[in-house]
Amino acid sequence: MICVILVAGHGTLLENEIKNDPEYCHLTGIPKALLPGVGGRRILDYWWEAIKTRQLFSEVYLVTNADKYKYYERWATASEFPVENIVNDGTTLYSNRLGAVADFELVVRTKTIQDDIMVVAGDMLFQDAKFDIVQVLDYFRLKKDGDLAIYYEMENTEITTTRGVVEVDADSKSDSTAPIPVAAQRLNRGIVEISPDDNRIIKFFEKPLSNETNSRLASVVFYCFRKQSIQSVDQFLQSHLVVDQRNFGYYMEWLIMENKAKVYGMKLPTGFQLIGQVGLKDYQCWLEFFASKKNADKIGQTITKRAYARIGLIGNPSDGFHGKTIAMSIANFWAEVNMAESENLILVPHPLNDPTEFGSLVDLHGISRKEGYLGGLRLLQATCKKFYQYCSERGIALARRNFTLKYDTNIPRQVGLAGSSAIVVATLKCLMQFFNLTDKDMAKEIQPQFVLDVEMQELFITAGLQDRVVQVYEGMVYMDFEKRLIDSRGFGQYSNMDMQHLPSFWLAYVGDPSDSGKIHSNVRERWTSGETDVIAAMKKFADLTDQAKSAFELQDWTRLADLMNQNFDLRRQIYGDKALGMTNLRMVDIAREHGSAVKFPGSGGAVIGLCLEPSKMTQLRQALQVEGFVVCDLIPYAGCVDQCEK
Repeated sequence: MICVILVAGHGTLLENEIKNDPEYCHLTGIPKALLPGVGGRRILDYWWEAIKTRQLFSEVYLVTNADKYKYYERWATASEFPVENIVNDGTTLYSNRLGAVADFELVVRTKTIQDDIMVVAGDMLFQDAKFDIVQVLDYFRLKKDGDLAIYYEMENTEITTTRGVVEVDADSKSDSTAPIPVAAQRLNRGIVEISPDDNRIIKFFEKPLSNETNSRLASVVFYCFRKQSIQSVDQFLQSHLVVDQRNFGYYMEWLIMENKAKVYGMKLPTGFQLIGQVGLKDYQCWLEFFASKKNADKIGQTITKRAYARIGLIGNPSDGFHGKTIAMSIANFWAEVNMAESENLILVPHPLNDPTEFGSLVDLHGISRKEGYLGGLRLLQATCKKFYQYCSERGIALARRNFTLKYDTNIPRQVGLAGSSAIVVATLKCLMQFFNLTDKDMAKEIQPQFVLDVEMQELFITAGLQDRVVQVYEGMVYMDFEKRLIDSRGFGQYSNMDMQHLPSFWLAYVGDPSDSGKIHSNVRERWTSGETDVIAAMKKFADLTDQAKSAFELQDWTRLADLMNQNFDLRRQIYGDKALGMTNLRMVDIAREHGSAVKFPGSGGAVIGLCLEPSKMTQLRQALQVEGFVVCDLIPYAGCVDQCEK
């Protein structure tokens, strides 16, 4: 692959203002790309450092004008850039400039390039020098049937307009009584609209009016072209003879909107600004803006996120069988993940859950027999691996920033309270914030599926979507996993429910659970084979969920208690006592002996109950405790924005 760096522009406005400013006059005559960037380094140095990494290109060319050629020749000598690869376009004035596309064509023609080409503007500031250009090339190779354009999401504080433009239609021009139209602002960069399905750019607007598009995705002079596409450059130049139209923004707009070429978009986690026809004040503003962003990135890079345990209130386990459920986050238990920027990427083992030291061989045997070999470290690693894969496949480049990741959790193990998925969810939250991803990059609706994929595809954990949905959405969530919805869009119908007037639920769980001796059911195989009883049961679970939703809305707790009991009885009927386990059944029996509704909140090891006679709750609690079960009152967690962020 070939790289072409464009630095042939004539920045007359900036150059003249620098010449007349006592603070900057020492920079008189220096071309834009060799002006100081963020941190004082020359703008072009940042690009050259990124481009020359790991010998990514067979050749790198730089095209400049005759007026500034000697500056770049001197830079090349000092920077180990091959001087013979500098192309001089012969222009000395802004008035006889060729335009960026014509300069590009000059390089392609004179160097007889017959290869894929990456094009960048060498006088373009970028916010974060740690973005990884390798990811750009990897994604370009992944998308084999089209070209690639880089974009980033503009922040609300960015300076994006150049001048006001008033559009008046022909009829209103002759009507003196017509209202004066509101001035629209002309944006100073190209804007793209991206298909969410395949990341193809469906619309490209070069310096549009602010009312032409709602997109905040800014295109920059950073493209990858396939060698088959290069021939369109000649066609564009022949039809665009005015030099003002010969920039890459107009070329891309023509290529996508008129030529209907297939061009994909890739999002970079950093902002860009071309130092084209801007003045000294604009140049200073952009330096300050990027410097402030860089400083902000250095400060507060310790991120802490929590994900909470959940209880399945009704409908489970039908979430794995295209059913419906209602589940709720509880504040009693949580997993917490901490991420801090570091020189190397480090995953820190948890001293209890990922032990590496033991008191003796007897100690190792006892811990391994009771808790198994699978701690939380594998969850961190699998989430990071899947996150990188997700971003790579969807054209989201990640900055070259490393981190130290560690976790803690107080969610009881092996009692069906979604402890594993809580660690994955909290890790995902940290990764998204650390790399500046938002719900626009990974929609909230698909985050539960991402978490499930981490567990099922990477770690082979059998699970359903319910836990991941409620841990992402938080609060009390009604979930419909209808097959038609899942197949057509990849997620179900999820909606948060009112939690202001909930009854008091209690939880009991096995105080000393073991990873050994569990009996797995064959319900999945029976459902897949179309067994009538199992399919009917899953439909019944869904019906119970809809009835429970109505009971919550009407605050009919007697009805809700009856539905919870029906849910458990149906589960017992389908799964059988061996699969449910005698210890779990004992908790259910004790609860019912004391008049409480009861069911499993998850896969087993715990029960949740609703006791409508408070006078019996003390005796129920004591009866469970006597037999070694842990009992607590549930604290509903409604969720909050950026909880536990430090």
